[in-house]
Amino acid sequence: MSLDEVASITSLTLRVGLVATAVILPPCLALGYVLARRSFPGKSAVQAVVALPMVLPPVAVGLGLLLLLGRRGPLGWLWSLSGVEVVFTWWAAAIAAAVVGFPLLTRACEQSFAEIDPRFEEVGRSLGLGRMRTFFRVTLPLARRGVFYGMLLAFTRALGEFGATTLVAGIIPGRTETLALGIYSRVQLGDDSGALVLCAASFAIAFAAMLVAEGWLRRSRTAVE
Repeated sequence: MSLDEVASITSLTLRVGLVATAVILPPCLALGYVLARRSFPGKSAVQAVVALPMVLPPVAVGLGLLLLLGRRGPLGWLWSLSGVEVVFTWWAAAIAAAVVGFPLLTRACEQSFAEIDPRFEEVGRSLGLGRMRTFFRVTLPLARRGVFYGMLLAFTRALGEFGATTLVAGIIPGRTETLALGIYSRVQLGDDSGALVLCAASFAIAFAAMLVAEGWLRRSRTAVE
């Protein structure tokens, strides 16, 4: 297995993970805040729906995305008008990674916001800050450690996503083959050495991400103290 091939697969995996995490961050922040600060009818149902991608079989999630994003699905007319193809592209892999990472980031945001004393927000509003400015200048900075850790969980989950991605993006070398898919395909083909190389690349990325996160969290904890 060539170095260029490993670099291409690794680059695609990183792109999928970063795009997936960036896409879900705004809605996860908003939903996590609402779930932490508001009580409303059906709140438990909303929390259950949010958690579904985490407990459903990944292939079931992938099948649902395939039916939704396919040419014959509810969004088929949009793809026909725009001439855009989503299924069996790296965008489909990013969408699958975003869906499975959504519960992790939402839950992390919810718990982080729930741990913040509402009186801090009340002080901000008493000083003339509106709700949005209070959120970005008071609430979010206080919750940044938990939010960042949730982003890390969603990102690393995206790196290892397999089941949903296989159905909605396929295993197309050079187009949709992420590290997880590459490892699987090479094991199936009997290329154990190639699979081990991709495993090593996956381990290196995950370890680097955790190392950076732990260092950041340690500095953040020291600054607070």
